Amino acid sequence: MEAFGRVHPSQRNYRQWDQMSEQEKTLHRNDIADLHVAVARRYQQAGMLYHSPAGWEEEDTRLSIGHVRELSGMEYLVTLHGDATYSLPSGNDMMDFVIKLADRTVEMKDDAQRHVDSALARGERIKSWGSVDGFCLCADYCFNDNPFLSPSMFDEFVTPYLTQLVAGYREMGFYVIKHTDGNIMPILDSLVSSRPHALHSIDPQGGCDLAEVKRLVGDKVCLIGNVNCALLQTGTNDEAAEDVRRSLAQGMPGGGYVFGTSNCIYTGMKLDRYNLMLDIWRKEGNYTSGTGIASP
Repeated sequence: MEAFGRVHPSQRNYRQWDQMSEQEKTLHRNDIADLHVAVARRYQQAGMLYHSPAGWEEEDTRLSIGHVRELSGMEYLVTLHGDATYSLPSGNDMMDFVIKLADRTVEMKDDAQRHVDSALARGERIKSWGSVDGFCLCADYCFNDNPFLSPSMFDEFVTPYLTQLVAGYREMGFYVIKHTDGNIMPILDSLVSSRPHALHSIDPQGGCDLAEVKRLVGDKVCLIGNVNCALLQTGTNDEAAEDVRRSLAQGMPGGGYVFGTSNCIYTGMKLDRYNLMLDIWRKEGNYTSGTGIASP
């Protein structure tokens, strides 16, 4: 919003969408597409997680992403949200959720299967568009100290369904990025066993050490993220810069790392901090010939 003077698509809600003429809807769909491409170009992003405003139907998203391709061809990896697994319940729903896990286990597993089946049916429809490259699976599983479910419960209620979901998407030809904040270390092997192409966010606020995660699973999955969003927002410029350089130094050797933050650049973060991060990345996030080490 600060950079472009326009509202991010995830914050838009066209209350009179159903009253709009088709010409008005086309203008809005094209504006959303243009903003996605403008952001990706200005900030040299390799891809985009496409956000549809509230109230849109699948057809609206299809038409808007079609305009993304008209504007940029195949320049960017275009992904959509596509998770269907159980995530951290809200505080209001937490007690009901755990009671259902304990007392209505079969029903919860049946629901989990239905969610996966529905997501894969949607994936087949989206595959027919020919304009989407993959899915970001954005169900969060962890607090900063530990996963919400114990590793054994995670393997009972999440891992089998996550594995089915990833396998189904991959069979359709999609790339799959699995996101979760927090301390993933107790369930890291389970996450990797589901075979996503990439894992985000490797959250330092959750105690995740990028170098250690890379040592453990870096030969099995691409790693994305790790720049500490808290330091970007509340730290000094020197602290933020030091953390950016740490992420580059830990993630780059040997490849298999996509530079990024440990969460989204959320509303309220100063734009100059984001620009500071990107300036360091542009200058130092390069590989010298054949070394896999960041250039000075």
